[in-house]
Amino acid sequence: MNGFAGFALRRAVGAVITLLAISVIVYVVFYVTPGNVAQITCGPRCSPEQVHQVAQQLRLDDPLYVRYWHFLQGIVAGQDYSTGTSVAHCAAPCLGLSYQSDQQVMQIILTKLPVSLSLVIGAMLLWLLLGVGTGILSVWRRGRFTERALTGLTLAGISTPVFVIGLVLMIVVCGQLELLPFPEYVSFADDPEQWAWNLLLPWVTLAVAEAAYFARLTRASMLETLAEDHIRTFRAYGVGERAIVGRHALRGALAPVIALNANDVGSAVGGAVLIETLFGLPGIGQELVHAVTVVDLPVVVGMVLVIGFFVVLANAVADVLYTLADRRVVLT
Repeated sequence: MNGFAGFALRRAVGAVITLLAISVIVYVVFYVTPGNVAQITCGPRCSPEQVHQVAQQLRLDDPLYVRYWHFLQGIVAGQDYSTGTSVAHCAAPCLGLSYQSDQQVMQIILTKLPVSLSLVIGAMLLWLLLGVGTGILSVWRRGRFTERALTGLTLAGISTPVFVIGLVLMIVVCGQLELLPFPEYVSFADDPEQWAWNLLLPWVTLAVAEAAYFARLTRASMLETLAEDHIRTFRAYGVGERAIVGRHALRGALAPVIALNANDVGSAVGGAVLIETLFGLPGIGQELVHAVTVVDLPVVVGMVLVIGFFVVLANAVADVLYTLADRRVVLT
């Protein structure tokens, strides 16, 4: 198969293999960690008989490969779980039941995912606008005070921890100036305006840190493109500097920007832990930290798989966007 259909099929197969490899690594790493999971799940006051009963309910006495096979079966076809007095069915894709709440892991993820996606998508639009715009402006004004000032700002953005940026913005904007409310997540379906107002500060906090990287990458890529032979040819034919910088140099610099954005968007779904914790946003990152703390292994494994899915998906989309940014790139 050639063309986009063949590319999509190959990427889909590669994504499945990648996610399968991630699931194996994560499952083995977390399920062979030291500590009695049944004891932790049951509580410190449980008798040995109760701990043994919990271990049987969780199938902890089965070999690791048997438990992993049941885990894969649940993803494909669903699975039945014993809750002690009854049997609960977990529909596919089933990622298991939480040790702490007996709630389906997929339900937990679907509850937290809109918060993280709201944070990441809004911040992504801001960091692309600020980062790429700053990079273009610094190239356009290269050799002048504007370039030096923007370079200093990007270095400050990279050097400043994200929680410091968030704390300063929250103290100044919400506390002293009272321009925005202290962030409290509101569903977009309930009130779109309040959804945006309450997420504006987290968006800016995450975007400032990321925009600095995009600004430096955009500037470096555009300067590299401006040194190529075809740019000198354009100048020899009298093409204006604005068209050279805004069209030809920018287009040549988009490929690395797309690659960086794909990695950042995918990993930020579960990686914005500091932002979610700082602003009290009940997203994937905060839930993942809690699950690790209480050794809720099904939740940890399920969320890591979902985060891996978004990373793979974002990189697949980036591969398609390469062809739009650079016609020399061929889908393979």
